[in-house]
Amino acid sequence: MKDLSHGRVLLVGAGPGDPELLTVKALNAIMVADVVVFDRLVSPEIMALIPDTTRRIDVGKSPRCHKLPQDDINALLVALASEGQMVVRLKGGDPLIFGRGSEEAAVLRAAGIDCACIPGITSAQGASSATGVPLTHRGLATGVRYVTGHRARDARLDLDWQSLACEDTTLVFYMSAMNIAEISFELMRHGLPATTPVLCVASATTPRETRIPSTLGGIAADVATHCPEAPVLFIIGRVVSLYGAQPEAATLRVPSHA
Repeated sequence: MKDLSHGRVLLVGAGPGDPELLTVKALNAIMVADVVVFDRLVSPEIMALIPDTTRRIDVGKSPRCHKLPQDDINALLVALASEGQMVVRLKGGDPLIFGRGSEEAAVLRAAGIDCACIPGITSAQGASSATGVPLTHRGLATGVRYVTGHRARDARLDLDWQSLACEDTTLVFYMSAMNIAEISFELMRHGLPATTPVLCVASATTPRETRIPSTLGGIAADVATHCPEAPVLFIIGRVVSLYGAQPEAATLRVPSHA
């Protein structure tokens, strides 16, 4: 039986960055939160929606620099909810896609804390719509795979490269800017042509969005030259050949009736 003296934690997906891509449910949660515990990749446009009176706690991680280790973040969420607070754990994209939301949910439930998840548009979907590159397309890709390009504590990328090196599949690599040279090398070594098109997208759907179109054989050098800032993802596959040929995401500004 739940202890009703406890508060609640909502694991909320902030989406790829554009505040118009935030779900209504996510926005409602942000507006009623007592405290927002947020990650580094939540865009400033989303952060600007948080009421000024709401407490904010930055637990963002960057490579080799964690403000709080994950265990401490887990403990913080438990402590805040145990004080009876409504906590929004705000994560870029979707909290259950490389966001460690499921790990936090497990800890909260083990502590008897009421928690729920509010999904967000993941960065792959945001980048796809923003750039006009479909993740699947008849004759080019029969499936799509989301892949992490980074291991905890900078461990070796022990991925199933043979399985990933499939020309009929679109690959979307998250958190992989530091390892794109290794990723491209392994994919080529396991059979993907060096001419396979690649699109690097940084800060997708925001005013800071940058794009680097390249190939599997050239992307490592191009990224080293242009140094895109996080968040960065890589779309790899034949669908990228449609870059520039498909309609991009519409920007809709709904008029105010106030």
